[in-house]
Amino acid sequence: MNPSSQSEFARATAVERRSANTYSAEIGTGWSVAGAVNGGYLLALAGRTLREASPNTPDPLVVSMYYLGPGGEGPADISTRTIREGRSSATFALDLAQAGAPKITALATMGNLGGLPDDVATTATPPDMPSPDSCIDVAEASEEFLAVAPLLGRYEMRLDPATTGFAVGKPSGRGLLQGWVRFADGTEPDSLALLAFLDAFPPVMFDLGRFNWAPTMELTAHVRAVPAPGWIGVKVSTRNIAGGMFEEDCELWDSAGRLVAQSRQLARQPRD
Repeated sequence: MNPSSQSEFARATAVERRSANTYSAEIGTGWSVAGAVNGGYLLALAGRTLREASPNTPDPLVVSMYYLGPGGEGPADISTRTIREGRSSATFALDLAQAGAPKITALATMGNLGGLPDDVATTATPPDMPSPDSCIDVAEASEEFLAVAPLLGRYEMRLDPATTGFAVGKPSGRGLLQGWVRFADGTEPDSLALLAFLDAFPPVMFDLGRFNWAPTMELTAHVRAVPAPGWIGVKVSTRNIAGGMFEEDCELWDSAGRLVAQSRQLARQPRD
């Protein structure tokens, strides 16, 4: 495919095979927050690499990623190792380094979501929130805020007004953010996009009045279905802060009302 005809997301997560198990990537501008490359973008980059490594299993089913150091713009070296290949899934280890320094290490199982049974039995319910048109556009945030989070320019993001008190100095203290997300260039979501969306929202600690950088230590993502076109509903929550760390749970719901992805990450508590 002509690179110029690809979406911004596809170009930003493109990898080039160097050998049977090594790849290179160029981490460009616009996918960082507070000077560090966004963890969801790195999750999606890992997913893209493994899709290239195993075309018969193009979709991430589960990815567990450890963040060893902040990533930055520039070249990245990626290596993969096949742990097991079965009829319907394949499991890999993946490492990404920049300038010889390790940045992420991950285990992932890839499969084909289109070949899975379509039966659903769940007690989970979509977040109760207004439509995107009735939510607050993150693009209306202050220039100062947008300048330190260029990642937000890659997405169209709308926040439920009931969870945006932090923006006016009145966080609810519930540990909850929710709203809607889609790519700014109109690209429809796929399974790799879900990996990026799982860590696209502002940190849930904003709703607890804590606004500094909260670096992720580990993130595990479960992708449940290929999403329908349209907006993706997002619910991000936390229930426990202890030992200088907190968990952040995320649910993604597609326009057909299906729970299409979930994640839990452990992050360090923001410093005052």
